Amino acid sequence: MKLRPDSRYALLTPTSMGLRLCPPDGMPFHCATELKVQVTSAESNVVSVSSYLGLPVKVLSKFVEGSPVSRMILDNLASRHIDVEGPSVTQDGPWGYRHQFNLADSGFGSRGPRVQNDRAGEVGRSLSAEDFDLERIFAEEGVQIVHLSGLIAALSPETSQLCLEIARIAKKNGSLISFDLNHRASFWEGREEELGAAFREIASVTDILVGNEEDFQLCLGIKGPEAGGEDLSGKIENFKEMIGEARKAFPNTTVFATTLREVVQVNHHLWGGIVFDGEDFQVIEPRDIYVLDRIGGGDGFVGGMLYAILRGWEKETWSQFGWACGALAASLLTDYGQPADEEQVWSLWKGNARVRR
Repeated sequence: MKLRPDSRYALLTPTSMGLRLCPPDGMPFHCATELKVQVTSAESNVVSVSSYLGLPVKVLSKFVEGSPVSRMILDNLASRHIDVEGPSVTQDGPWGYRHQFNLADSGFGSRGPRVQNDRAGEVGRSLSAEDFDLERIFAEEGVQIVHLSGLIAALSPETSQLCLEIARIAKKNGSLISFDLNHRASFWEGREEELGAAFREIASVTDILVGNEEDFQLCLGIKGPEAGGEDLSGKIENFKEMIGEARKAFPNTTVFATTLREVVQVNHHLWGGIVFDGEDFQVIEPRDIYVLDRIGGGDGFVGGMLYAILRGWEKETWSQFGWACGALAASLLTDYGQPADEEQVWSLWKGNARVRR
């Protein structure tokens, strides 16, 4: 894969930003008497790895004029060293536009986390290609990798079209495309044919394709494996077989990736991953990690893998750095990884938890 050298931005993503409301100390949401507020979106979680490690990153989004929530989001993205572009629209009264809310607790021990999305009136659903000068962004400024997510691509007909337009102009101007399929049944209900066509078009020009077996089957219509198992070796072989079918359907794609997770308890997981790098499979068999909050671990994996690719590192590091960035995100209360430096991430990979003085 060849990165465009004259790019202003290493990484760019379109996203619908919102807030996560989470009780402290592992309490269930319905028992909470206080809540922590976090700025969140899956796509901004991915690009944060690169922004904290010093690469130029940009988010395309939409905001509500005069909203304190929009101000909080913009301030937070600035603190993550992320450039932001996008219009603000009027709220249009108390029942008009707002940002999404993610109501989520972290779980504890054998009590699993629970998440409910409150997306009524979400301003990000109105994102469209007309909101941005895509020709300027991709032809003049330049982007090395654009990251698209199935969450934003399926959010509304307008966002689906935006992602299609971004994929087309990105490919035309030499940007690599990363696409995390992220199937959500509630987003697809009643739009299966429309979204299937859009996702297949995006995947046809994608360089880096991320998803589990279900994502590939439901989003892209890839035939699933006929044999395998629920044990680790079976899951790995199933994914390899699935990628064999996906490579036939999408020959322009070079990299395929997925995470592997087994939950022992809420705060103790086995964490692994598989990356096909265009030549070989890199398999990280699940290793023990201890989890403060699991939300964002998968995004951290993708973010770490993209950072390694952007840095031009050897292929075997792509899965390793991705694994470690996912483990890092799971050790934080934010949904996104905030690496202090590359050394901190590599220490996680090596299993070195000693004090650094």
